[in-house]
Order: sequence, then C-alpha cells, then structure tokens
Amino acid sequence: MFRKKREQEQTISILVNNQPGVLSRVGGVFGRHGYNIKSLCVAETANPEISRITLTSESDPDFTEKIKKQLDKLVDVIEVSDLSGQAFIQRELMLIGVTVKEGAQSEILRAIETFGCSIVTMTPDYFILEITGTQDETAAVLKFFQSFGVEETNRTGTIGVQRSRPKGKT
Repeated sequence: MFRKKREQEQTISILVNNQPGVLSRVGGVFGRHGYNIKSLCVAETANPEISRITLTSESDPDFTEKIKKQLDKLVDVIEVSDLSGQAFIQRELMLIGVTVKEGAQSEILRAIETFGCSIVTMTPDYFILEITGTQDETAAVLKFFQSFGVEETNRTGTIGVQRSRPKGKT
C-alpha cells in the first residue's frame, strides 16, 4: 500500500460497548489498511458498560476520515472523535526505574523536583519514578534520566479529552 507523504500523528477517541472482541475489531480496521497503531489506551468510562479507546497513529488526515467511517460501521462503536488539530488535553503516564550511583542522588532528587516527577518507591541505589505529561514532556524526562541509567520503562500511551465540553453533553 502506498502512503501519502503528509503523514502526521493522529489521535482518535472511540467510545465503545465494553464487550469482548471490540478492541480486536478496532485494531483490525487499522491492520487491514496497513497502518500501525502507535499508542493505545483502553479503560472503562464512568459507565462500566462503555469503554473509551484512545489511540494514535501516523497517517494523513484523509486516511483518518476513512478510518472514522470504517469504525462507525462496527456494531459496538458508539462514537468516534478525531482529536487531531483540535484543542484537547493530552497526557501520558510513564514509570521509569533509575539507577542511583554513589554521589548522584542529590542531582537526581533536584531533577525529580524540577521535572515534577513523583518517587513511587526507592532504595539507596534505585528509584522508580512516575511522570505525567505530554508525549514530548515524558520523552524529555526519559532522555534526561538515561544518562544516570534507566533500567526499566513503561508508558501508558496517549490519553486525551476535548478541552471544551463536547456538544450535546450535559
């Protein structure tokens, strides 16, 4: 499949019935068109019968429109929103395990405070840190701490909501 040159990160939010197999069918729509899902986060909403899938993919805007139409055809899909290009709040959670070498603890603690990280747990030679921010912010924190020795990383992927109240919602 030939892809257009103007690919950019697209963020899509999908409300679905919380049923087995829904995530597989949503992922299948992307796979059939030859596109990779860059990040994926799924969780129940305030209503446990409904889940929100937030995913990002590198694609062009025309492809995103095509995917939205394909997703809307799936039985358990309630609503599809393209958050790309809109005012939306985006966050990612990242946990990292950082080696604390002798003499580096004070510098690491200053960096933790500067970046607004939280220490989840610590021993004299190893910290597990929690970082919440945009993808760029979490990437910058990870890059900084790599010089100390990052032994483990786990990220949630992007989650997002519209900055203003969605139309028709009370």
